[in-house]
Amino acid sequence: MTSLQTLATTVLARLDDGRTLTDTLADLARRHPELPASTRAALQDVAYGSVRRLAELRFVLRALVPRPLPEPALERLLMVAIYQLAHTRAAPYAVVDGAVTEAGRLAGGRFKGLVNGALRNFQRQRDELLAKAARDLEAGTNHPRWWVDKLKQAFPKQWLAIVEADNSHPPMTLRVNRRHTDADGYLATLAEAGLEAEKLSGHAVRLGRPLPVRDLPGFADGVVSVQDFGAQQAALKLDVADGQRVLDACAAPGGKTGHLLELAELDLTALDVDATRLARVADNLDRLKLAASLKAADAARVDTWWDGVPFDRILADVPCSASGVVRRHPDIKWLRRPGDFQTLARQQSAMLDALWGCLASGGKMLYATCSIFPEENRQQLAAFLARHPDAASLGDETLTPCERHDGFYYALLEKR
Repeated sequence: MTSLQTLATTVLARLDDGRTLTDTLADLARRHPELPASTRAALQDVAYGSVRRLAELRFVLRALVPRPLPEPALERLLMVAIYQLAHTRAAPYAVVDGAVTEAGRLAGGRFKGLVNGALRNFQRQRDELLAKAARDLEAGTNHPRWWVDKLKQAFPKQWLAIVEADNSHPPMTLRVNRRHTDADGYLATLAEAGLEAEKLSGHAVRLGRPLPVRDLPGFADGVVSVQDFGAQQAALKLDVADGQRVLDACAAPGGKTGHLLELAELDLTALDVDATRLARVADNLDRLKLAASLKAADAARVDTWWDGVPFDRILADVPCSASGVVRRHPDIKWLRRPGDFQTLARQQSAMLDALWGCLASGGKMLYATCSIFPEENRQQLAAFLARHPDAASLGDETLTPCERHDGFYYALLEKR
């Protein structure tokens, strides 16, 4: 059977090739159906943990092995093993022996002794090496240096708190379907099942510890959905009412779509450019026993999907850098490049301009991103208002990542 370290090393290799953690882990699951659930869970833990602490692992690796090894897989193997030794409860002897065995399959086995020596040196110098890493800007924050510089510029007083939130494990927050019950009622149900949780608002509940959705009381019946507390604000801010014609642009995977339909009886169109992802919207709505018109199309190309009837409300949850959800997707900070933000800003501008033409006079559009950087948020809002004299801002808000929620930006616009 393929070892956990081999699989985790493959994850780091795919990251270097620009592949996301989500896609890589899904691909490995398809290629290795023989893996037991426990191994898949352990792989996810080691993969996410290694990527979350990638800069620290690189720093420690170079301290142990100053010159790059001729086989990149050996370096990735060492980083995975260092992560296991430093941040998991795996038996140290098993981690070292497994890494040495795997090293025997790489580069003709010439580096087995080096791998063994490096990992044993790490065990002896663990505290000293980790302390040195903590004093280095990139290794200590586990963010690219240029990303930290952007955070400092945008959030001079909050940047360190954002970094700490990015490096934490995200909470598991639920949205209680108000068509069934409220947070207090669902808390009572959880208590009966022996599950700890707390209320965040009228219909938001945060679990004491994450658990599989199949173990959530009422999940299969649509009583509750998994959705970050910050993401739950989108549907609430859009101010929907019964009978309105509503567009959810870029709707997949459907969390906000379902929330909107829980709030009111709507004529709702859910749009997404990816037909495969749109299928997930359909699945979510089926579970909630709610209905919408689903269309696979590019929101910016209105001539391919719009029937010409204006919408009363539009949720423009546009593609973005996802810089606000790094703790859920730690690969984002390593996959993004500084030039991406200008490219994304142009795409966002084009989409906003196109969707604005679909909004009825007196209607409202919520511009939403899961980014925290100004180029995609307040700068985007200012530029949009300058281009559209018939647009009025009803207020905007930046949510930075914290214990309660991920990072989001919301700007509510009204068409005069």
